[in-house]
Amino acid sequence: MPSTYLGLHYHLVFGTKHREPLIAAEWRASLHEYLGGTIAGLGGFPQGVGGVADHVHLLIGLRATYCLADVVRELKKASSVWVHKTIGLLSFAWQEGYAAFTVCPTARQGVQRYIANQEEHHRAKSSREELVEMLAKAEIEYDAKYLD
Repeated sequence: MPSTYLGLHYHLVFGTKHREPLIAAEWRASLHEYLGGTIAGLGGFPQGVGGVADHVHLLIGLRATYCLADVVRELKKASSVWVHKTIGLLSFAWQEGYAAFTVCPTARQGVQRYIANQEEHHRAKSSREELVEMLAKAEIEYDAKYLD
């Protein structure tokens, strides 16, 4: 085959440091827009951004040459600086880790809906409960001490 064809899509989840509810409703949509723009600026393809006060979800497409860890590091760094400068919340920080799940093409629309309806999901379940459920569904082993 003379060319390379890829469909690398990831559902990313990461939270604020100590899961503090720092992402206020008044500027949440602007943060989500900034995160999507940052993904595009990094050469990725934002396909959905959402979240609540203590975490965000992103559905992104990446090229094969991109290292996921590098993209997440740059995304967190740029968005932290944006919050500090634009919102003036100098105590804002993201947790060190993140969760990333690959998404097949047939599941992308469902993940987009899920991301768009985060506030509804979290009326009944905490972000920790959500993450545990996602990890279990993906059959990813984890140490509970690193979930908080």
